[in-house]
Amino acid sequence: MKRFWMAVTLLLTAGVLGACSNLGFNDSSESTASSGTKTATYQTTGTVDSGMYQGVIKNGRYQTSKTRGLATSTNTQSGTYNIKSMENGLLDLAKKQFSTSKYVFQEGQLITEATAENWLGRKSKDNANGLNPASNGKLDEDTRAPIYLQTLLEQDFMTQSGSKLQLGGIAIALGMNEYDYYQKVKYGATYTTHISDAKLVSEGESMAAEIVARLRRLSGVGKNVPILVTLYKNAGSDALVGGTFFRSVLSTSGSDLGKWSTIDQQNETLPTVNNAKPIDSNVSTDFSDFSEQIENFFPTLAGVTAQAHYEDGSLAGLNISINTQFYSETEIMSFTQYVATTAQKYLPDGAKIEITIASTAGTQALITREAGAKGFYTHVFGSY
Repeated sequence: MKRFWMAVTLLLTAGVLGACSNLGFNDSSESTASSGTKTATYQTTGTVDSGMYQGVIKNGRYQTSKTRGLATSTNTQSGTYNIKSMENGLLDLAKKQFSTSKYVFQEGQLITEATAENWLGRKSKDNANGLNPASNGKLDEDTRAPIYLQTLLEQDFMTQSGSKLQLGGIAIALGMNEYDYYQKVKYGATYTTHISDAKLVSEGESMAAEIVARLRRLSGVGKNVPILVTLYKNAGSDALVGGTFFRSVLSTSGSDLGKWSTIDQQNETLPTVNNAKPIDSNVSTDFSDFSEQIENFFPTLAGVTAQAHYEDGSLAGLNISINTQFYSETEIMSFTQYVATTAQKYLPDGAKIEITIASTAGTQALITREAGAKGFYTHVFGSY
C-alpha cells in the first residue's frame, strides 16, 4: 500500500544503492547557488523508478527534514505508524500536483525546528504564534481546550532553471488529533478528550489559512509558489496502523486558499481486533484464506498479520507481515516460493501488495506486487 511502506522502501533503497553502480549523482543536473562568499553545490540522486522523485544533495550531503517527528510536548500520541503514514501519504498526494518528471524532492527546509515548536504550541503571552488554543484552565474532558494540532510536516519540490535550483512547490501536512491525551497532574493518570470530525475540519482549515499566510512571508516563497495543505487524522495511541488524510487544498497564489477537497481513506489491521467488523468482508475473507493456507503448510509460523489501506471505498494496498522460526536458507527459499504462489491464488487482484517474511534475526524475504500488476516479485535476503 502507499502509506505503510517506508521501512521496506528504505531497505530496498539501501540494497539498490549497494548493487547498482549507475545510480549516483547525475552530473548533468548539478547546479550552484551563491550566498555571500560561499557557493553551495547541488546535485540530484538520480532515480530507478519514474514514479519516484529525485532527491536534492547539497554540498555532498542529503538535506534532512527540520520538522520530522516533532510533536506537541504535552501529547505522546505521535508514533511510528503515524509518522510513516503521514510522510508516505503526503508524498503521494503531492505527486498529483508536482510531477516526478518536472520536480525534484527536498525534505522541508523552510520551517525551522524552533518555528515548528512554536506553531505546535498553545497560544500564550510567551508564544503568540501558537496554533493550538490557549489553555482555559479546565481539566474536564468535555470542557478543557484540547490540543488539535499534534504534528507538522513540510516537503519541498524544486525546479531547475539553467544552473539554478529553485523552490517550485510546497506540501504541508497537519497532523490533527481525534483523541487528545492529557494528564491532570504530572505523572498522573491519562485522560482523553475526543474531538469530532466537524471540529477537526473547522480547526484544521483555520490553521491551514494561517500557515499559508506565514509561509508567504518567508524569503524565497513569495506570492506565486503553489502550496498544498493537507489535513491528517492521527491514529489513536493503541492503533496498529497509521492515520488517514481527510482534507486537502491548493493555494496557487497569495494567502487565499482554493476550494477544499475531501479525501476518503480508511485503514485497518487484519485479522480485526476484538471481532470488529472488517471494512471490506471480501478482503478480510481473502486474507483469512491466505493465512490459513500458510499456517497449515508451515506450522512453525509465529503469526500472520496485515495492514489494509482503502481509498474511496476500495482496497488500495495490503502490507502483510509473516513472522517465522526458520533458520536454513533452503527453508526460507521454499517458504518464500510457497507464499508467493499462495498470494497469487488467494489475495485480491489490483491492489499493491507487499509481504515481509521476518524472524528474530531480521528480514528474511520480501514479496511484492505493484498495483495493477499480475505477478509477484520475490527476493530472499542472503547472508553474504
